[in-house]
Amino acid sequence: MAGASDDVLHRRDRADMPPRNHVQPLRDVLGYSTSPPTSPHPGRFPPSFVRPSSPPGIALCKLKADQPSPQAKRKATSDPPNASPKRIKQSPSTPNAAADEPPPRLAKRIVPFPEKPAVIEEREGVIEFRVVNNDGRRESTIILTGLKCIFQKQLPKMPKDYIARLVYDRTHLSIAIVKHPLEVVGGITYRPFDKGQFAEIVFCAISSDQQVKGYGAHLMSHLKDYVKASSQVMHFLTYADNYAIGYFKKQGFTKEITLDKSKWMGYIKDYEGGTIMQCSMVPKIRYLESGRMLLKQKECANAKIMAVSKSYQVHAPPAQWVKGEVTKIDPLTIPAIKNSGWSPVMDELARAPRHGPNYNALLHLLNDMQNNSNAWPFQQPVNKDEVLDYYDVIKEPMDLATMEEKHEKDLYPTPEDFIRDAKLIFDNCRKYNNESTRYAKSANRLERYMWQRIRDIPEWSHLEGELTGK
Repeated sequence: MAGASDDVLHRRDRADMPPRNHVQPLRDVLGYSTSPPTSPHPGRFPPSFVRPSSPPGIALCKLKADQPSPQAKRKATSDPPNASPKRIKQSPSTPNAAADEPPPRLAKRIVPFPEKPAVIEEREGVIEFRVVNNDGRRESTIILTGLKCIFQKQLPKMPKDYIARLVYDRTHLSIAIVKHPLEVVGGITYRPFDKGQFAEIVFCAISSDQQVKGYGAHLMSHLKDYVKASSQVMHFLTYADNYAIGYFKKQGFTKEITLDKSKWMGYIKDYEGGTIMQCSMVPKIRYLESGRMLLKQKECANAKIMAVSKSYQVHAPPAQWVKGEVTKIDPLTIPAIKNSGWSPVMDELARAPRHGPNYNALLHLLNDMQNNSNAWPFQQPVNKDEVLDYYDVIKEPMDLATMEEKHEKDLYPTPEDFIRDAKLIFDNCRKYNNESTRYAKSANRLERYMWQRIRDIPEWSHLEGELTGK
């Protein structure tokens, strides 16, 4: 599981896979070396990856009407090499000369690209990314042991012997961030399933004193590019705890699982209290260069906007305010505002609140409930294929994911509406499950937590007595 977890339920492994290559710096595997960009594995890895040593600026093109070089194009006014002496020369003032002038040529404009410290450190050789598995080599063992220690420290709820067993398992691969000399500061352990074209991310962690440098995002980009280049894998699956969901969402993961269940069910490790997430990679994207690509697209879009709009222009203040006296004026008397098509109605619509007065408070309450350790049975709707008679017993089902959708649609105008659906979750659970089961106990604990959070809000403190009769 990528993040802290509760007890492990079960696991069904495939037959042992053949051991992978020994320790490999990712700069070499993906062609990111300072030598000429040749593939270290001909026919397997693409040699055309952009090296991170390239300048951080992005070259964009714009039209510039400057003078072309004399060698760029021969003008019609110049003589050909074997011109006849009877040929009449045209003077520069001849009308045809202007028509033969070359069009404006393209000039490069450099747009600075803000780089994370992790990218700069890799380019300067402070860190490197290595692919490693348990092949018996001394260097591999040192790196894997460093990863094991980081995972055990950052994932305290995970059994230490379980972490060690998976990190050293030869069916698993790891990508480690390594500083000289062989100091591991973070990494990802994963298991590829080539036949199913997916890989399971088992552990993902960065040392606590090395965070906020962009290591996590850069590590995930390296993983995606390496896996695409070295295998048929195009999807990632992982179980994320409540603290890791935000990180995985930023890296392109989603809670919506589109991969066929028959490909992964029973093959990946199941964790109690975790949320399964999926990431599907785009074949033509180099994830290490995605930031530059998005910046180029943004600048191109801005250039097209500037060609038809004057919104980027800064205008002088109204003449009435020149002496420093601010007086009320009609906005439509300002030419720029009038030309923009603005109207007072548009201003009223822009200032209108997007959500009801209780939206933010209910959003915080819902997030706190979803992140509570007792919320794991109620995160998603009950699967009718796994619990066959559930919908025969429960006629009005409810879960936290459904509540989140309703909240986004502003279907909870008052806290009472929100609490009724939340109580429906707990009542359904106690109705279907015996009170001694862990499901019913989780419902009771989560309900107590909800009322505790509601009592902390003075405006809502009376609701518990009104809705429960206590």
